[in-house]
This record gives sequence, C-alpha cells and structure tokens, in this order.
Amino acid sequence: MQLSQVKAIVTGGVSGLGFAVVKHLLANGGRAVMLDVNDEAGAAMSETTGAPYINTDVTSEQAVVDALDEAAGHMGGLNVAVNCAGILGAGRVLGREAPMPLDFFATTVNVNLVGSFNVAKAAASRMQHNEAGEDGERGVIINTASVAAYEGQIGQAAYSASKAGLVGMTLPMARELSRFGIRVMTIAPGIFWTPMVDGMPEHVQESLSASIPFPSRLGQPGEFAELAGHIIESTYLNGTTIRLDGGVRLAPK
Repeated sequence: MQLSQVKAIVTGGVSGLGFAVVKHLLANGGRAVMLDVNDEAGAAMSETTGAPYINTDVTSEQAVVDALDEAAGHMGGLNVAVNCAGILGAGRVLGREAPMPLDFFATTVNVNLVGSFNVAKAAASRMQHNEAGEDGERGVIINTASVAAYEGQIGQAAYSASKAGLVGMTLPMARELSRFGIRVMTIAPGIFWTPMVDGMPEHVQESLSASIPFPSRLGQPGEFAELAGHIIESTYLNGTTIRLDGGVRLAPK
C-alpha cells in the first residue's frame, strides 16, 4: 500500500511516537485521524496538522467503534490502524509499603494490551469490507510493544507483561486475518526521545544514551514513524515484531 493511499487512525496520536506517525503519513500524502484522551493537546495538534482529533478511551468497546465510524467518515474509509496509546505502569511487585495493588497491574494490561486488541479488532471489522488492492490487501494493523517485552527491568512486571502480550498476539492475529487480506505487525521500540525523557535531568539522559550500543543516542520519534511507513508500504511484512532499538538490551535495573 502506498502512503498516499493511507486512511489511518492513530491511537495516542497527539504526542510522542503516535504524533510522529501522523505527521509522517500526512507528509507523504496520506490521511490520518488522531485518537487520544488529551483534549487540549488534541485541539492544538489538530490545528497544527489539519488532522481530525477524536477523544477516545481505547479500553471502551463502544467508544472505539464510535470513534472508528467517525474517523472513517472524515477520511472516506479506513485501511490502516496504528496503536501507540499506552501507559508506563512502573511499580514493584513488592513495594516498600505493600505489594502492588492488583488494580494497578490490571489497569496497565487493560490499556496497553486489551486497548490495543480492542482497536485492532474494531479496525479489522471495518477493513474486511475494503476493496482488495495489490496482493489482495485490505488493511494494515501496527501495534507498539517495547523491548521491555523481552528484557523487562525491575519495576516493569506490569508493563512488560502488557507489551509481551502484544508480541504474542501478533502472529495468531496475522494468521487469522490473512484470509481477509489484513496484515498485522508490531514494533518494539527501545529507548526513545519522548516527552517523558525530555523532562529527565541531563545526566540521566546521557546515561540512557550511553547504554545504547550504536548509534549511542536515544531513538527519534521520526525513526519510529519511518518504520511504520515502511511496514505499510511493504506488503510482505506480516505476523512479526521488529525491534527498533540501536542494539540495546535492558539491564535488570
């Protein structure tokens, strides 16, 4: 699929990796709608890019269906879904005061894993009716995991579990949706320059950069967006997770 043909929804689309994907698609002639829960940023980014913003709780089945209906109305269809919405969910299983509250673990998994599945299955439900393009393709779904899915650090039990679930979901979903001409891929980014990192002390940023083999720097959101664009364009990429991490392997802490 050429990027100029893209009609995409991007969750977590008003900041960080999601916003980078939106900008990349628009710059290459595609269309995109930003799904997020930050109304202030959504209004600002919509004014900046011209891309519509829809307030969407990815954990709500009906809210996602409604958002995709509205987004498809804006674009005249839907053929790409990029899941970037997520939360960090950092916390120890046995904290200083008490064990991790179960609600904390469940919320992290619900947003990162269940929310991504919720969007993916609603998007697939629409994409199956698209007219088939080259190779019979009707749509592309891209999820965002993390290298923490493979080397979770101390304090990342909830986060790593949620991201590992996305990695595990990729192949069986791709296998099932293949008969509809819908591809499913996952990107597992390493340490990227996001608003969270931007607020860290300079020495912490330098330490993070030094931990990355090559290039010894944090990833740029634009690099994530470029990979997402390549996945969309390369029809033979399907059913796998691509690490985008500069060769980093997370230490225990």
